[in-house]
Amino acid sequence: QVQLVESGGGPVQPGGSLRLSCAASGLIFTIYDMGWYRQAPGKQRELVATVSSGDRKNYVDFVKGRFTISRDNAKNTVYLQMNSLKPEDTAVYYCNAKLETFTYWGQGTQVTVSS
Repeated sequence: QVQLVESGGGPVQPGGSLRLSCAASGLIFTIYDMGWYRQAPGKQRELVATVSSGDRKNYVDFVKGRFTISRDNAKNTVYLQMNSLKPEDTAVYYCNAKLETFTYWGQGTQVTVSS
């Protein structure tokens, strides 16, 4: 059974930082492309960043220069380092694992950016 468990969310002030973690189990982590998505209230889920099985990284424009995705294959974990957080970054952040037609999601972790 595949499980993706996110952690590291919480409240933070504008300009602050958080590091999200996603621990994966039940899959061969090294062959999966991993990603982070987010969903704000009343909005659709949107892509934030991805890291391929070959460690190629991609970011959407609104997080470039602020967020960094990384993976640790020895720990079956993917991270999202978020710096210079803005109120508009407030959302539930979801971890995603993808391999061809197989896609798995975590339960999400809430990030709230507010003064």
